[in-house]
Amino acid sequence: MQTRLKLRVFIKILNRDKILALMFLPFFIYYIVFSYIPMTGLVIAFKDFRPGSGIYAGPWVGVKWFAEFFQSVYAYRMVRNTVLISLYSLVYGFPVPILFAVCVTEIKFLRVRRFVQTASYLPHFISVVVLVGMINNLFSMNNGIINNVILKLGGKPINFLMDPSWFRTLYIGSGIWQGFGFSSILYIAAITGIDPNLYEAAKIDGITRFKQAYHITIPMILPTIIILFIMQLGRIMSIGFEKIFLMGSTTTAEVSSVIPTFVYNRGIGNSEFSFATAVGFFNSVINFVFVYASNRICRALTNTSLW
Repeated sequence: MQTRLKLRVFIKILNRDKILALMFLPFFIYYIVFSYIPMTGLVIAFKDFRPGSGIYAGPWVGVKWFAEFFQSVYAYRMVRNTVLISLYSLVYGFPVPILFAVCVTEIKFLRVRRFVQTASYLPHFISVVVLVGMINNLFSMNNGIINNVILKLGGKPINFLMDPSWFRTLYIGSGIWQGFGFSSILYIAAITGIDPNLYEAAKIDGITRFKQAYHITIPMILPTIIILFIMQLGRIMSIGFEKIFLMGSTTTAEVSSVIPTFVYNRGIGNSEFSFATAVGFFNSVINFVFVYASNRICRALTNTSLW
């Protein structure tokens, strides 16, 4: 009886919001076809899969591929590099869009504000290949712009691209530059939704702009910050494969070897599909643990969460 009542309520709501449901339908189909249905392929992480024999045809091997990964001499290095690069990107990169959004909304002249926003969005649309090419042109040992400036100032050239100590700096710095403008869109939208009367009252009380940002702007957009922070933590083990693959080299392998490149080399390069699937599955489980734990903590501390 209760199930029927819930079904009737659901049908009533669906009929009332049928236009919104129709707009949502393409996204629903997209995630079903390209995200949920492919999950059935995870079974090959527990099988000895051979191309051509079918996903379910191979012999069951249990956790053999997981054990092989953890016993590998490179397992610790790859997990460490993946976590460190993601963690540094989060620590240094996450506050930048917030600060930029606060600063850009303080610009009084509308045309200047629009120009700054548009200019900050443009790097987001640069392809990874072009971005890595720009990094090479800037930091090359021989003809790089940065090294030319260093030579002009009387210094010695630095081999940025082959020095492992510079790899994470270049990777994270270029990522922040490319993404901070586009990532600030949600924060700017949240700031523009703040009641202007709060700022008017603050001006009457003689509060400076810095204190307005600290006591009004940041607290009012805090729910947005928390939600995006949780989503960012859910990608802590997910690093873009293309950029790492293009920037990395044998000389920087100690700091540039990460799980996505390892999965590519073993899965595509060596055709070890079951092993690569097992490593990718482990990666996804860690991401889920991070997002679940961060969601619980944020809900307990701030009453704001994804679910």
